[in-house]
Amino acid sequence: MGGAGWDRHDPLRHCRALVLLGSVRARRQGAAGKTKGRGSTGHGNPYLARVLGEAAVTAGQTDTFLGERYRRIARRRGKKKAIVAVGRSILVIVGHLLSDPEVRFHDLGPDFYDTRIGPERKKRNHIRQLEALRYKVSLEPAA
Repeated sequence: MGGAGWDRHDPLRHCRALVLLGSVRARRQGAAGKTKGRGSTGHGNPYLARVLGEAAVTAGQTDTFLGERYRRIARRRGKKKAIVAVGRSILVIVGHLLSDPEVRFHDLGPDFYDTRIGPERKKRNHIRQLEALRYKVSLEPAA
């Protein structure tokens, strides 16, 4: 069950099963938008979900990797989805820390995403966006 590397007593898997961050529900779409099958993921642990939500909101106010993650997601998808996403990230971090006593937490920093996008990719994306708006783009290096 699960796949390669899944242990029956995997603490990370157990933590994820406990939470489900409030009452997040997944459903399968059938014909004409009708819900097919059971499609519910359960309600999870509301106490743990609340604590993770509060931790996520607090992390969003810091100058850390999780704070930047919160702001990036909140900018596009809204604050509530950002809280759930960062809460899950916190849960994954805690699960890894609990599963291996030798592991230490190391924050990736708020500029983690900026350093991953190179200047060439950034230039390509901007050109593509401008061309999608029907602009003709020609670039010259600055003197």
